[in-house]
Amino acid sequence: MEDLRQLITDDSVWDDLERIEKLLLEAASSEDDYLTKIAQHLLLAGGKRFRPLLALLSSRFGPARDDRRLHAAVAVELIHVGSLYHDDVIDEADTRRGAPSVNANWSNTVAILAGDFLMARASEVAATHLSQESVRLLAATYAELVEGQTRELQLQDSLGHSIDAYERVIAGKTASLIRTSARLGAMAADADAATVDALSTWSWELGMVFQIVDDALDLVATEEALGKPAGSDIREGTFTRAVLEAVQGPDGDRIRALLDRPRPYPDEAVEEVIRLVREGGYVDRTLEAAMQRVRVATDALGVLPASPTREILATLGEYLVARVDAARAY
Repeated sequence: MEDLRQLITDDSVWDDLERIEKLLLEAASSEDDYLTKIAQHLLLAGGKRFRPLLALLSSRFGPARDDRRLHAAVAVELIHVGSLYHDDVIDEADTRRGAPSVNANWSNTVAILAGDFLMARASEVAATHLSQESVRLLAATYAELVEGQTRELQLQDSLGHSIDAYERVIAGKTASLIRTSARLGAMAADADAATVDALSTWSWELGMVFQIVDDALDLVATEEALGKPAGSDIREGTFTRAVLEAVQGPDGDRIRALLDRPRPYPDEAVEEVIRLVREGGYVDRTLEAAMQRVRVATDALGVLPASPTREILATLGEYLVARVDAARAY
C-alpha cells in the first residue's frame, strides 16, 4: 500500500479507506460468530483495496459528496473478496495474501458459504444505499465474473488456445469488476453520462492491464512478494499470455513436452518452463501489450476536466506495469 500512498498524496482518500475498512467488517458480520470469523478472515489479511480505491477516485468526477461513494467502494470489495473465496476452492489454493486460505483453514464447503455470504452482503449494501441501477450493475458484473471463470475452466490444461480466448477470460474474471468499481463510484457521485462512460472505458483497459500484469508477476516474482507460490498458474494448468506465446516460439516443443503430462507437474518442470518463458523475452512482450492498453486507457481520460485526480488515474496503468520490474526475481 505504501507505493500507492506515494502516488496518491491526498489524505482524504486514505481517510475514506480507513472508514471503508470498518464498513467492510460491519458488512461481513453475522449473528453467527463462526460465520463472522470466516467471512472476515480474508478482509483482516489485508490487501491493496484497489477496487475501492478506484471507486473513491472516480467519485471525484461527480458533484455529490455524500457517503454513497463509501458504500459503492464497500460493495465492489465484498464482491471481489467473495469471489476470491470461491476461486481458492476451484484452484485448491493453500494460501491467499500470505495467510492460509479459508478452504485450507476450514473446508471447501465453509469457503463457498462464506463467499456466498459476502456476495449477499454486497447486494444488501447496494440495495440499501445506492440506486436500482447500481444493484443491477453489480448483479450483471457477478454474472460476468462467473462467465470468465467458467471460460478459464474450459481452457484448463490447454496449451493450444489463442490469445483472444485468454483475453476473453481475463475480461470476465477481472476487468469487469474493475470497470464496475470506477463506474459505480462515478454513479454514486451523480456524475454525468459522458463522465461515467469515459471512466468505464478507462477502467476496462486498466482492468485488462491489471490481470496481464498479475499473470506476469506469477512468472517473475518470489513467493514472498506474491503471497502464494510462484508459478501457481502453471501448476494449476492455467496458461497465461506469456506461456501461450512461448509455446508458439522456438522452445514450444520443449514446453509442450514438460507440460504434456497429468498434473501435478514436477517442480523442476515448472521451473524450466518459467526459465524458458523469461529467457525468451515473453514476459517483456506481454508487458508491451499491457502498455498498449495503458495508452488507450489514458486517451479515454481526455474528455474529463483537468484535475489532480485525473493525473493520478493517468499514472495508474504505468504504475501497474512497473510492479513487474520491481518484483523480478532474477
